[in-house]
Amino acid sequence: IKEILSGLVSPPGYFPKNVLMNINGYDTIDTVLNRGKNAFTIDEFDTVANETNALILDTRESNEFIKGFIPNSINISINGSFAVWVGTLIPDIKQKILLITDKGKEEEAITRLARVGYDYAIGYLNGGFETWKKSGKPIEIIKSVNVGDLLSEEKKQPTINILDVRKKSEYFSEHLEIAINAPLDFINESMLLIDRNKTYYVHCASGYRSVVFISILHARGYNNLINVNGGFNAIKDSGNFKITDYVCPTTML
Repeated sequence: IKEILSGLVSPPGYFPKNVLMNINGYDTIDTVLNRGKNAFTIDEFDTVANETNALILDTRESNEFIKGFIPNSINISINGSFAVWVGTLIPDIKQKILLITDKGKEEEAITRLARVGYDYAIGYLNGGFETWKKSGKPIEIIKSVNVGDLLSEEKKQPTINILDVRKKSEYFSEHLEIAINAPLDFINESMLLIDRNKTYYVHCASGYRSVVFISILHARGYNNLINVNGGFNAIKDSGNFKITDYVCPTTML
């Protein structure tokens, strides 16, 4: 797992050159689907994960992922900018991938990975996360707070650490005054801003990217990251925080 996670994130600005690999006919979609549609039992899933160093990719909604997930799995929800973030965060298109999906979403996940060149989904957990949970296997959660909780914490500790994982252009356009920009798309650099021994509250615009960010770092041993429900949109709408003056967004990444 450590080997996989150490190479999980692409260099800044990277997108796989062979992103449309299937169009060029390397593997037929039937081959890709047959490879990915292995429905593993819990024990089989565990064994394959350990023996292949496959990346465990959980494609459920972020608000479900934070309530419970398989250790070392990362979350990129299929109900968001799935292809963009897979392409940005998984540099090796031949990376073996084990899937956790909502029931009935297995083939969709395999197909959407293949459309952007990721042909090596090697199977999924039959029954999804609920099967794992019911078995008594260890699970992990991501702590999450609402905007009211964040405000209370800010009043208790004025030096509270807040990470804004939106793109630089979004951050410079408008942001929480005390937040530090740690863009998800430059996560290797963003990691350098984080002290493992300190607690950080993490937000993006609405919640999708912050959970992706936290899940990746959590798998790397960063255990003090807390998700802010609703993200910057909820922070701003509350009217209770100091926000910088709005500047028209630029083309800055």
